[in-house]
Amino acid sequence: MGVTGISTGTTLTLQSALDMRDRLNDLQRQLGTGKLSTSYAGLGLDRGLTIGLRSQLNSISGYQETITQVGVRLELMQTALSQVSSIAQQVKGLVLGSEFKLNGDTQTLGQKTSAGMLELLVASLDTNADGRYLFSGRTVDQVPVETTDHILNGDGLKAGLKQIIDERKQADLGASGLGRLVISGPGPTQTTLTEDAVSPFGFKLVGAVSTVPGVVMTGPVGAPAALTVDLAGPNPSPGETVRFTFTLPDGTSRDLTLTATASTSPKPGEFTIGATPTLTTTNLQAALTLSLGTLANTELVAASAVAAGNDFFNTDASNPPQRVGGPPFNTATTLVNGTAANTVDWYLGDDATDDPRSTAVARVDQSLTVAYGARANEQALRFTVQSIAVYAAVTYSAVDPNAAGQDTALRDRLYVSLIDPPNQQHVSDIGGELAGAQIALKSSKERHIQTNSALQNLLQSVEGVTPEEVGVQILALQASLQATLQTTAMLLQTNLLNYL
Repeated sequence: MGVTGISTGTTLTLQSALDMRDRLNDLQRQLGTGKLSTSYAGLGLDRGLTIGLRSQLNSISGYQETITQVGVRLELMQTALSQVSSIAQQVKGLVLGSEFKLNGDTQTLGQKTSAGMLELLVASLDTNADGRYLFSGRTVDQVPVETTDHILNGDGLKAGLKQIIDERKQADLGASGLGRLVISGPGPTQTTLTEDAVSPFGFKLVGAVSTVPGVVMTGPVGAPAALTVDLAGPNPSPGETVRFTFTLPDGTSRDLTLTATASTSPKPGEFTIGATPTLTTTNLQAALTLSLGTLANTELVAASAVAAGNDFFNTDASNPPQRVGGPPFNTATTLVNGTAANTVDWYLGDDATDDPRSTAVARVDQSLTVAYGARANEQALRFTVQSIAVYAAVTYSAVDPNAAGQDTALRDRLYVSLIDPPNQQHVSDIGGELAGAQIALKSSKERHIQTNSALQNLLQSVEGVTPEEVGVQILALQASLQATLQTTAMLLQTNLLNYL
């Protein structure tokens, strides 16, 4: 007959030993992994908290990856901007100190060097990171700036800057080479300057003043505008002057001053006093024609090149490049829109007119975004490319007596555009805005590091274990398990005879 009490006790003791063995295995796992449980269910009421904490940690990890990626892009953009500024400074030095020597060529050494610098400038603006062009606005897969060769020379079917400059030069000089002005004498003592058409080309009359007593000035009036100087009074005395003021195509103004002289061999800028006001007027017209031709073929030609550069480079989605409405070009009266079929588009990126920074936005925190986009056609960058390209594009003739004057007039203008003139965007302004984005990234990164540490500590307190406590539990459990096993062994050895 069996002993029911002993059998039942033995079974319970064995089950308790198995439970303790399972518990011991779990504690050993905890000691090895440092985790309280292998599943959220094992965490009990803390499982919801754990899920929330892990979600926050994953978000922070994503933000940190974004910060790292955007940080690299910003570093590359700042490097590119530094290169742009450096190139501008170097070309400014060339413009300031370049000597006019053609040496049988059509360009000076400074111009040729600037063409090489333009290559470096274009390469800087074409900077990309992991396949993303950084100065192309929203079209990050599109190289932002055309090749230097296409910009200067065109691509065969499309006109480049050199052709635009040549066409504009013809339009501004006019057929007579006097800057689209006509000199006439409607009366025996009258000298009239008239713009040959209502157009954006050539000299624009501003006015005239004179120190000659009795001179009558009229205009400019009419369309086309006309300006008349009447020497109706007594003959001028030596040293007295007549000064004409003109506006040039690039928006600058220049004076042309003619000084009366008793010499029958007047120097440039002088007119001979004749025996009568009528003869003096004839001499004034001859001197005006000569001086106007020189001014047109120096200052006007330089201003024309700058204006052509603006026509070619100052473009966006709403403003295509401008071309002279011709041929013929020397009698043209309008500017027309260049098209994608006939004119090189120097900037190939996103050419919308909204804030360039908004073209690339990264979320670096739950409530913080950083704008860091840029376009190569922003004013400061465009002016730099435009100024260097114009200097590299203009050519001269070794037999042109005005070539040196053209070069001087052009370099004077380009130097101003390369020294960060007031009231316009500078490259440093773009760098400053991007630096603000870098500061925001750094602050967010530091904040995420601190938050991540706090969340990790909290998560560890919920799903982690303390090795010391687990060790104590293992020792206690091992002792209990050993005692239980010994008791079980004793019970298994008990029989009816021993029991009685």
